[in-house]
Amino acid sequence: MKLNRRIAIAAAAIAMMAGASTAAMADIKFGVAAEPYAPYSSKDASGKWVGWEIDLMNALCAQMNEKCELVEVAWDGIIPALTSKQIDVIFSSMSITDERKKTIDFSDMYYNTPSNLIGQKDGDTDITPAHLKGKVLGVQVSTTHERYAQKYFGAAGAEVKTYSTQDEANNDLAAGRLDYVQADSTALDAFLKSDQGKQCCELKGTVPEDDAVLGFGVGAGVRQEDTALKEKINAAIAELAKQKKFTEITVNYPELQGILVTPENKP
Repeated sequence: MKLNRRIAIAAAAIAMMAGASTAAMADIKFGVAAEPYAPYSSKDASGKWVGWEIDLMNALCAQMNEKCELVEVAWDGIIPALTSKQIDVIFSSMSITDERKKTIDFSDMYYNTPSNLIGQKDGDTDITPAHLKGKVLGVQVSTTHERYAQKYFGAAGAEVKTYSTQDEANNDLAAGRLDYVQADSTALDAFLKSDQGKQCCELKGTVPEDDAVLGFGVGAGVRQEDTALKEKINAAIAELAKQKKFTEITVNYPELQGILVTPENKP
């Protein structure tokens, strides 16, 4: 009887240890916009997710010692997916803004870049709102770039046209259906270096900063009540910066070098 009792106690202890281990390695669902956003996140020819942000996500999960699952979500539904607990983290180049913080919370900034305008090749680099009056400007819907374009260019008389994906806006610009496109500088730089972009378009300039609209850099979106997860992500970001992991990842993306502001090189 004593032997059986000892066996039962040992089995219970092993089960408790296994349960604790499972809890420590519970899945964290990282929501990534289904729309491609190279060089940060997109699918390669085999359908595998690749990009700077995907590499960082994997590094963060390894640093946190957590098992993470990538979940594709349409960009315009990504915040509702978080608040309804379909995902646990938004990790998709989402800018930290006061408006979004009314609904969700954010980790510390993990990258930042300026917002640029590109347009047809004509040598005209005047991007003042008055100069864009009567022009058609394309932006991806539900982005800080859309809000900025509406506030400054739309209010001055430009037509602001929204698109589900950045690629759709770029394609319409190349086809001559748009005069300008506004978006993140690195995403537009990748387009300008493509065969399509080289033929049609050029950089027009960087829009003046407005932190209230464009935000304070990109962070991981979390539910407001998930303070422990936020703190764990922040600790992992800080540790990766200490290890120079951001630089190690960025080396694989030459188009981002010298442009990207990260926790390692922020002013």
